[in-house]
Amino acid sequence: MHGPHQSVLGIDGGGSKTAWVLAEWDGRALRVTRGGKLPPANLRLTSTARLREILEALPTDIARLGIFLAGCVTGEDRRELAALASSVWPDAKIVAGSDRESGVEAALGDGDGIAVNAGTGSSITGRRGARIEKAGGWGHVLGDAGGGYYLSVQALQLILREHDLHRGETEFAAGVLRELALNNLDELVRWAQTANKTEIAMLTPVVFAAADSGDRHVIEILHGGARVLAEYTTAVAHRLGFSAPEVRLLGGLFQCCTVYVEAYRRELRALAPNAVVAPAAQTPELAAATLALKEEEAGPEFLQAADVPRVPGVSIATEQANLRSVSLDQMTATEIVALFVSEEQFVEGALRAQSNNLARAIDFVTAALRAGGRLFYVGAGSSGRLGVLDASEIRPTFGASSELVQGIIAGGATALFRSAEGAEDERESGALTIVQRGIRAGDVVCGIAASGSTPFVFGALTKARERDAGTMLLTCNPDRQRTETYDVEIDLPTGPELLTGSTRLKAGTATKVALNIISTGAMVRLGKVRGHSMVDLQATSRKLRDRAARLVSEQLGCEIETAVARLKAADWNVRAALDRGNHLNTPSHLSG
Repeated sequence: MHGPHQSVLGIDGGGSKTAWVLAEWDGRALRVTRGGKLPPANLRLTSTARLREILEALPTDIARLGIFLAGCVTGEDRRELAALASSVWPDAKIVAGSDRESGVEAALGDGDGIAVNAGTGSSITGRRGARIEKAGGWGHVLGDAGGGYYLSVQALQLILREHDLHRGETEFAAGVLRELALNNLDELVRWAQTANKTEIAMLTPVVFAAADSGDRHVIEILHGGARVLAEYTTAVAHRLGFSAPEVRLLGGLFQCCTVYVEAYRRELRALAPNAVVAPAAQTPELAAATLALKEEEAGPEFLQAADVPRVPGVSIATEQANLRSVSLDQMTATEIVALFVSEEQFVEGALRAQSNNLARAIDFVTAALRAGGRLFYVGAGSSGRLGVLDASEIRPTFGASSELVQGIIAGGATALFRSAEGAEDERESGALTIVQRGIRAGDVVCGIAASGSTPFVFGALTKARERDAGTMLLTCNPDRQRTETYDVEIDLPTGPELLTGSTRLKAGTATKVALNIISTGAMVRLGKVRGHSMVDLQATSRKLRDRAARLVSEQLGCEIETAVARLKAADWNVRAALDRGNHLNTPSHLSG
């Protein structure tokens, strides 16, 4: 090991995520101080520009770096990865390699045995002294049997096979459609044709849930995947001469799915009854940091630092107990309704208290949009969903470009319909999102964080300010710690929730109304409303065409039939129908 007091960064990148830790080496122990997750990083599947963006989101003040990515196989790959890392950390001493190596270090340390890795992909690596034997790990096109991608593809094929053979609607098929927010099998096929490896592998939890519920066809798929991994393990053990191999398990499938661990144990027991199976001793990203330090000496003692809050000392109003609901579980349905309705008075009071700041927000956003900028909402969990919802309504309501107002949610699109709450803790991921969405000077980023302490949101705001974008913060915690200031700050004092900590309640309602006020107010100021009518609405359905006809009839004082004829002549463009072809002066970048 190297001398004392060095900052060491360990990175392990695979098909589902890039995990990292920052640790301090004091000559005896490696103490983890920070860590997190970023988007997937595969040297062969991820572009160099994308990889650079991911790496640039990580801490820069380090002495040593261990970076181990999927797809880094050959010597040329290692040199390419090391060169890329060196461009980001020019003063660091760098060790680069494959995630297979960091996985082996995590599983075996300095000992002999077999590391079995099952995540998005899969691989088996055995070591006995200086001898290494491998199986699997050939990538998702021809290999990776037993990994999440492999299992998910098998499951998707099962859905179509059962439909073709029996025409029956299965619970599993319904679960997959629900998970992907799709409506039928035709949409599922179109999705699968364009989905990448990671997106398909993300269906694995649905596969395991179906197995837990007793779906025998899915259980057969899991046992088939576990059987392949057991066969590979046995082959590696045989080649290395192990009669009772020490087998260590790592990867997301083994970490999260006990049913898969048991299936693998059962299959391996039949082939290698003397094998000893246990989980890996440490995480691959910590192993990557270890490999950055290793020389001839024995490995260090690893001391995992206690989890430290990302924003220490924050008083979170939304997490406090609400004395009015202490007997919520004892109330009748009528009493629950009365309590919830009465609690809404705090939403109105909170909005009134922030009237001036809401008006400032309207003016701030209007000026940015009029000058060619864009508005981005950034949030996590319920706050993120509300931002995406408001952004998605701007085009159909006001006929604006879908680029004009955009929503960003921690965890990406799947977080809209599936919990991804852990994603809110990734400050670096929030910063990286700002880069990848191309946010620039003139844009406005509105961070939405009910608690006022969401790391993803604050990482995004900090990066946005670095890029000279305007910044706004919307919270429901007036007592939050203020370590940074923003162009506009709105703190809605909604108080404790009836269901402690559930910010989808009062905080969610107040946030939704605040976003309605800001976006609608800006659109009004930009001339996209006449009187109280949506003159730029997109008449894309029967209901909206009826609304358009009534609007034109009301504005021009003509019969509905005349309004319809005028709209048809204008190709159902309400503004054109009202202005007889003479559009109001709306900048082109504000139009859809």
